[in-house]
Amino acid sequence: MTDPLLVSSYCDAADHPHHGPYHDTEYGFPVQDENALFERLCLEINQAGLSWLTILKKRKGFRRAYDGFDVDRVAAYGEEDRARLLADAGIVRNRLKVAAAIENARRIQALRAEHGSFAGWLDAHHPRSRDEWRRLFKKTFVFTGGEIVNEFLLSTGYLPGAHRESCPVYAQILALEPPWSRAAQGSDA
Repeated sequence: MTDPLLVSSYCDAADHPHHGPYHDTEYGFPVQDENALFERLCLEINQAGLSWLTILKKRKGFRRAYDGFDVDRVAAYGEEDRARLLADAGIVRNRLKVAAAIENARRIQALRAEHGSFAGWLDAHHPRSRDEWRRLFKKTFVFTGGEIVNEFLLSTGYLPGAHRESCPVYAQILALEPPWSRAAQGSDA
């Protein structure tokens, strides 16, 4: 099958054994759980320079290695944990990406003081243009370039465009009123 990152829409990958379940049940669906949001951010960071298929195949390994993406546990990681992660063949072993996961967990903890949670921070800043989001993420987190931010926001329902309107999943997502659809409704009023 063609690499879905090279096709016009992720919907074109819906019949793939790895991409299909992610497309059908996660991609573009609104996410509020802090650990799930953190997982998605970490996976997008780890995908940089690699295929999304590689990340999906290693997802169980990531969840195991990063304690289920528990923000507080990852934020408490020290040098032993860094060494453990860099030796773990079940994940992407890249010093910058491992350091970004730990630092971004700490930054999410810091967001709680003002916003209560990562989702609260996202909601407080929504809606924004893609460029405004990119600037905000660059100021707030580490290792969050434009494509990482874009895919994170698409995949968690903060930006439209995860699915074509003709895709059956689009209607399911729209019924859940993702943040992008609420912003569009507000602009029509």
